[in-house]
Amino acid sequence: MRSPVPGQSPEGEKVSDSTPLLQGAPQAEAAPVCCSARYNLAVLAFFGFFILYALRVNLSVALVDMVDSNTTLANNRTSKECAEHSASMKVIHNHTIPGGYVASKVGGKLLLGFGILGTAVFTLFTPIAADIGVGALIALRALEGLGEGVTFPAMHAMWSSWAPPLERSKLLSISYAGAQLGTVISLPLSGIICVYMDWTYVFYLFGIVGIIWFVLWIWLVSNTPETHKTISHQEKEYILSSLKNQLSSQKSVPWIPMLKSLPLWAIVVAHFSYNWTFYTLLTLLPTYMKEILRFNVQENGILSAVPYFGCWLCMLMSGQAADHLRAKWNFSTVCVRKFFSLIGMIGPAVFLVAAGFIGCDYSLAVAFLTISTTLGGFCSSGFSINHLDIAPSYAGILLGITNSFATIPGMIGPVIAKSLTPENTIREWQTVFWIAAAINVFGAIFFTLFGKGEVQNWALDDHHGHRN
Repeated sequence: MRSPVPGQSPEGEKVSDSTPLLQGAPQAEAAPVCCSARYNLAVLAFFGFFILYALRVNLSVALVDMVDSNTTLANNRTSKECAEHSASMKVIHNHTIPGGYVASKVGGKLLLGFGILGTAVFTLFTPIAADIGVGALIALRALEGLGEGVTFPAMHAMWSSWAPPLERSKLLSISYAGAQLGTVISLPLSGIICVYMDWTYVFYLFGIVGIIWFVLWIWLVSNTPETHKTISHQEKEYILSSLKNQLSSQKSVPWIPMLKSLPLWAIVVAHFSYNWTFYTLLTLLPTYMKEILRFNVQENGILSAVPYFGCWLCMLMSGQAADHLRAKWNFSTVCVRKFFSLIGMIGPAVFLVAAGFIGCDYSLAVAFLTISTTLGGFCSSGFSINHLDIAPSYAGILLGITNSFATIPGMIGPVIAKSLTPENTIREWQTVFWIAAAINVFGAIFFTLFGKGEVQNWALDDHHGHRN
């Protein structure tokens, strides 16, 4: 499990994967964490993704109050297997597009900022679109998806310049954990707003918060440490020296060797597989809670959020653990990435299947689904940030590539799940869970076999090393 001796593989790829930041070069002293520019960036990114996912999932709860028995947006097909609590709901899903290449050209700051701003502004118009009709609502949510789709690649592009290798797991897990907490807060809060106020306020509230965040983001954030106005000299030197041997000065993107890289496709398969389960739960968990376990709107929001609270905690802790294993115990990067991916994909598969076999035991169903989603948080320090390990200079582009494949489950997974549950029986849902679990396990095995943890030769020019 330790790092191999530096050398060359038969294929000509660098195989050294040990943890020192640099090899044979002077290193700047590690800059303090408190009040540092890099951790301020992580916190601001955290709130950005918090808002993004709040904007993303609030419709799944608000839609219950938006529709009635006479509208075409929902069909009453509630299961009769469990004790009745309330009526049914249906979820509309948002789609995303890759944004890594754009981020490499215009900078992650503007792309991420305007991506979330656009999503927030379109959210403010959701009540108007709903009044116009289902076509307008779907079109508006599709436009929101355009903004959402560029955010993760844009953030990856920024971290390629900001995250010291031995702090990658911590910094990225902090920033991306905002997505999970946004889900946690948005689901129950949207339910409460719908019960005590009006469903339109769900979109007004989160939309306004998104605009406020955008102002702070543009004011306080810079694309690189060199352009940051208030960063300390010590921190800037620490970041730049730690990344010196990892970044490429190539002016053109090495598309052909990039697309032929097996380590990249290992991430693609893992990302696709993980997202199949993730999107199935994200879009259909409220439906499952509503139509099978039969909770009312407010209960539905709270209980649907519990699994994502566990995932949020797991992401934060796994980020700390992953960097600790690399820095203190000298575990290789590839070993840490594969170990965390296995836990984060096979663990959820086991408990997801188990959740389908407990019938109408509400508490046990919530417990199993919570454990399943929680364990998925380990992937945030596994394949999810492996782009920065194998090609930090092109991390945003790589995430754009993997994310373009990973959005496919978001488009077809819920559709297939709906087609497999025409009667909303527990047996039908068991099939949905089995399929998601099988895909997850396959992705975990594929990444374990073909994933890498070192910077690939095609991601470097002739004058750079590859240590991380």
